[in-house]
Amino acid sequence: MKNYLLIVAFLVSKLAIGQSPSPKITSNLEVLDIKNGKRQVILTGNWLMEAPNWSPDGKFLILNRKGVLEKMSIEGESLGVIDTDFANRCTSAHGISYDGKTVFFSHNDTRAGLTNNSRIFKVPIEGGKPTLLTPNAPSFWHGVSRSGKHILYAGLRNGNWDIYKIPTAGGEEIRLTNDAALDDAPEYSHDSKFIYFNSYRTARVQLYRMKPDGSAQEQLTDDEFDNWYPHPSPDGRWIVFMSYLEDQKGKHPLGKEVKLRLMNLKTNQIKDLTETFVGGQGTLSVPCWSPDSKRLVFVTYKLD
Repeated sequence: MKNYLLIVAFLVSKLAIGQSPSPKITSNLEVLDIKNGKRQVILTGNWLMEAPNWSPDGKFLILNRKGVLEKMSIEGESLGVIDTDFANRCTSAHGISYDGKTVFFSHNDTRAGLTNNSRIFKVPIEGGKPTLLTPNAPSFWHGVSRSGKHILYAGLRNGNWDIYKIPTAGGEEIRLTNDAALDDAPEYSHDSKFIYFNSYRTARVQLYRMKPDGSAQEQLTDDEFDNWYPHPSPDGRWIVFMSYLEDQKGKHPLGKEVKLRLMNLKTNQIKDLTETFVGGQGTLSVPCWSPDSKRLVFVTYKLD
């Protein structure tokens, strides 16, 4: 749902109006300085590049490239693919533990025998055979606790998207939200005292937060945008998120007008970090802050 189906939908739309079913996708991997707003394109490619993470030590990036996880230098040079064995249909839902030893990722697992078959696995940062964490599908990874004991994810159960957590050592999933509307993109604050997420509980997708046990849910934004993927900074001062300019009816498609915005967690004031660009799914889907909370990594697109 969150990756290849978006491209399929784009192809279908082209066919429906008699256009070529082979769109050209240009991806730009960018780094942004939140203090001065300076942006630097560190890599451009004619393929679907998605969901860059910054490593906890600040030395490299991880992104999804054609269904595999690739390490990149901060200058945009390939450092090789992380070996995930049979898991070669990774989605734009992955991240690294705070100790830098483990990569968590979602993979469209054909062995699950389901239509929406994304399940969450973990693998050592050096690569290896993945360990399954979520037998239930679909499940899309979004965050890990500071202690490394739990991961957060969005799961579709009985026709409804809610937020869950599960022990990284294995165990039963724990449901944290129970609203009829879509709840998605959960991420722990750096100290794990809060979980930030987005939800379609109002006329537009807005940002929320709650305590780690799912209690004290509160709405943070209420504006004319569709606000997705809240990522709290390591220093606890900010949330960066992506805003669709137009109503997407609870979806998060690729190839739409978006911009990045920044919320001050002390004052709740919001400012634009970028002008409008073409983005969406894959732009800012996963934790994206540099360890010093000074820079962000994200992807912009051009679809022809």
